[in-house]
Amino acid sequence: MSQVQSVSGRGVPLVGNDIDTDRIIPARFLRCVTFDGLGAQVFADDRAQANGQHPFDQPHYQGAEILVVNRNFGCGSSREHAPQAIAKWGIQALVGESFAEIFFGNCVAMGIPCVTAAPADVHTLQEWLAANPQTALTLDLTTMQVRFGKSPISVAMGEGPRNMFLSGTWDACGQLTAQAEQIRQVANRLPYVKWNRAS
Repeated sequence: MSQVQSVSGRGVPLVGNDIDTDRIIPARFLRCVTFDGLGAQVFADDRAQANGQHPFDQPHYQGAEILVVNRNFGCGSSREHAPQAIAKWGIQALVGESFAEIFFGNCVAMGIPCVTAAPADVHTLQEWLAANPQTALTLDLTTMQVRFGKSPISVAMGEGPRNMFLSGTWDACGQLTAQAEQIRQVANRLPYVKWNRAS
């Protein structure tokens, strides 16, 4: 199990409200067998329309780890491909005004913290990133702050998801693997489980 206490790195601002999952990863890319390669297609249509001016295409944002967004990010369908595409591009955390509930849940299941901040603070952070694209910032889940420049901002996350990140229990598969022997012991005691005792 992997604890997530902080994420540090360069940031990329993506300005706009109600950016939905179809814009994050268009439906034609959902036919993939694995999520590999989705990072190259993230925001594919928006990037094509922006003719190289989309933040995900601009050279100074390449390699950024923290995405800063506005209101209701990730709305629309429940496709897990949206946070997967963002993660495959390289994003490890998101800061925004608000997130769609299912998108937020998918991010938690992947170990990607999404924290919220006041709209004015998000706007300030986006402007700072535009002016300082090569300077790192830090999202700290222990202090619930984003530190950048000389002015940290306060961020929020529900106590349940926050504790999952801090303890490492966000990783459901990791928890099952860590408890494999206890699971085997319980299964061996259950008369209705056909357990392969040799495995």
